[in-house]
Amino acid sequence: MNFGGINQGANYNVDIVMCIDATGSMAHIIDEVKANALSFYQKFVDEMNNQGKNVDQLRIKVIAFRDYAVDSEPMVISDFFVLDEQKAEFQNFVNKIEAMGGGDLPENGLEALALAINSDWTTEGAVRRHVILMYTDAEAKPLGVDKTDNSDMPTSIADLRALWEGQMSKMENRAKRLLIFAPEVEPWNNFVGWQHTFHTASEAGKGLEDVDITTCINLLVRSI
Repeated sequence: MNFGGINQGANYNVDIVMCIDATGSMAHIIDEVKANALSFYQKFVDEMNNQGKNVDQLRIKVIAFRDYAVDSEPMVISDFFVLDEQKAEFQNFVNKIEAMGGGDLPENGLEALALAINSDWTTEGAVRRHVILMYTDAEAKPLGVDKTDNSDMPTSIADLRALWEGQMSKMENRAKRLLIFAPEVEPWNNFVGWQHTFHTASEAGKGLEDVDITTCINLLVRSI
């Protein structure tokens, strides 16, 4: 997929929001997902440098999501961490994520995506990239099925797409990227055609065993 022009030799300010499925089905793989998140900074910067792309600033935010209907804390959301200046704080947050709860499939992945879109994205730097990574091994509930305390939450997939692609989004159109690592199930198989979006399929219920950090970083850096 063509994500736009490559700014060879440019200096980038990159924000990345990682939406991580932290439900029970991820239990056997969550430690690997967490280890990948913790090693992400250096591997990402190294690959950017390999492709002649210089990172002036990298910030990472994490949203660990579960199920509004059954979990007392369905969304665990960090601030943006500036790496590697806030490496210890980032490590502490990620290390506390546990795979649990979630009830029966599906989960509230779309709500996590909406929260990610509404993050406080950087406006600094000559070239900016606003990136969302969605990691889940499950289908997602329709928006609006479970009551949430967020009045700004979209209530349909159409509203979510409008938030992603519309002028009301806090993300710059040319800066935004969405990489989805999820099974070929509803609604993830319907994101074809969304602006600046790439979906790589995993096997449902397998905890993303077939998605590794090398694949993620390669896709991300090529898209930038």
